[in-house]
Amino acid sequence: MDYNKILDNFSDKRILVIGDIILDHFVWGNAERISPEAPVPVVDVQDETYLPGGAGNVANNIASLGAHVSLSGIIGTGFKADIMCSLLNEKKIDISGVFRDSRPTTIKTRVIANNQQIVRFDREQREPVGAKTLKSLTGFIASNITKFDGIIVSDYKKGVITAQLVKFLMEQAKAAGGLFAAVDPKVGHFHYYKGVSLITPNKKEASEGSGISIRDTQSLEKAGLKLQKDLKCGAVLITRGDEGMTLFHDNKIHHIPTAAKEVFDVTGAGDTVIAAFTLAYVSGASMPEAAVTANHAAGIVVGEVGTAATTVDQIKKSLNAATARADD
Repeated sequence: MDYNKILDNFSDKRILVIGDIILDHFVWGNAERISPEAPVPVVDVQDETYLPGGAGNVANNIASLGAHVSLSGIIGTGFKADIMCSLLNEKKIDISGVFRDSRPTTIKTRVIANNQQIVRFDREQREPVGAKTLKSLTGFIASNITKFDGIIVSDYKKGVITAQLVKFLMEQAKAAGGLFAAVDPKVGHFHYYKGVSLITPNKKEASEGSGISIRDTQSLEKAGLKLQKDLKCGAVLITRGDEGMTLFHDNKIHHIPTAAKEVFDVTGAGDTVIAAFTLAYVSGASMPEAAVTANHAAGIVVGEVGTAATTVDQIKKSLNAATARADD
C-alpha cells in the first residue's frame, strides 16, 4: 500500500465536524513547594495558553493534516467565545456553522506543573440544546452537506449531540450519496449511533457501551463484535492506549500495536485518531489501512504535552520508519 499517495490526497478533501466545542485552557508553571495552608502544591505560573478542544480539536487535526474543514456546534457570547473564534480562524477552520448560544462556552482548565497535569477545572452546561439552536444546526447541515467528503461527530456529552440531531445527520448523509460518517462516542449515547460508518470508543467506553467487561483479548473481541452488531455500523475501532487499537470490520478483527515511542499526554489523542482515520478512508485507504494511519498519527501526538495535532509529513516519517524496521 502506498501510504504516501493516500496522505497526499488529504489536501483535496472536505470534512464536516459537528459536536461539542470546548476551549482548552492551559496554565503552565513549576511546583517546588507545598502550601502552608493545605497539603497541595503551590504552582508558580509561567504561562497561559488556549487551544480549541473537543470538536474544535478534531477540526484542528483535520486542518493540520492539510484538508478543508468546517466546524459546526455552539459557543457562548462572552470573551472566551471570542478567544475560541480567534483560534479557529487562525487555523483556517470554517466556522460558518458555529452558533452563539446563551449558555457559556465550555472550558477545561488544566494546570500543568513540571510537565505533569496536577488538576483540571471544568466550566460547562450539559443540557441538550434548545429548539432554536437545533434549527440553526440542522439548517446549516442541510444547506452544506453536499460540499463534504465525510462527516465526524464529536460527542463530548455537552448538549449538542442528541438522538434527533444524529438521526437528521444520517438522513442527510444518505441523501448526499452515502457520506462516510464517523462518531467519537460517549457512554449513554451509544443508541444514538445506529447505522453510522464508524465509531471509535476507547476501551472503557467500549466496555460500558457493550455491557461487557473488557479484561483480555477474548472479552475485547466479544465487546467489539457486540457493538458492531447492536449498532449495525460499518466498523468499530477500539483505541487501547499503550496497547494500540483493534478494528472490527467486514467480519474480521485487526489488532494493531501502538506506534507511540513515548507517552507523555493522551489529551486529545482520540480526536487525532478519528480525524486521521476519516481522512485516510475518504482519500482511498481501506479500513485497516486507515486504522494504521490513525495509529501512527496518535503515536505522534501522545508524545507531546497538551492538546496536540500532527501533520502529513510527520505521519509519513513515522510510517516510513516502521516500514524500514519491518524490512530489516
